[in-house]
Amino acid sequence: MVDVSGHFAMALLFAAPAWFLWGRRASLAFAGFTLVTAMLPDSDLLLRHVIPGVHHHGVTHTILFVTVFSVVAGALSASLLTSRFEASRWVRSDDIGEKAVFTFATVGFLTGGMSHLFADLLSAPDIAPPLTPLWPVYAKPIIVDVIYYDSPIWNFGLLGVALAVHYALYRHERYPLETAYMIRES
Repeated sequence: MVDVSGHFAMALLFAAPAWFLWGRRASLAFAGFTLVTAMLPDSDLLLRHVIPGVHHHGVTHTILFVTVFSVVAGALSASLLTSRFEASRWVRSDDIGEKAVFTFATVGFLTGGMSHLFADLLSAPDIAPPLTPLWPVYAKPIIVDVIYYDSPIWNFGLLGVALAVHYALYRHERYPLETAYMIRES
């Protein structure tokens, strides 16, 4: 596992394709949301104090957990937040449907969670147990281990690269792709 700055950097890199789907405000919001969700798999650090048998790099560090959590959280977001987004003066669109909110939230959780798993695969097991991200299909650990956990070059260097990528995409004049999941800005 990389440190928190490395997880944020990887989340930003995984979120970069949003610039091709949405306008600037939605893409910035997606990048910010992905940063918030990037630490989702580390919820096991809190859960292990409440639920016996939960350990770090356990079930919360699996593709199954991240996917199921993302779909459930996306569905809850769509049902609870769509009307609030449509009424908000901060959102420059009056036609945000439940499908767009579901997609935005689900993909945001998936992006943050999967980026976390990928970053941990690159750096575990320096100081933590190896991951079994394909559990229950494949229960053996997968180890890549090319990054040292405390490496400032990797963590902050990758964060600098990720911020530069987002800045370049922000400055680039382009048109989002036409999709059913667009959040149109007025």
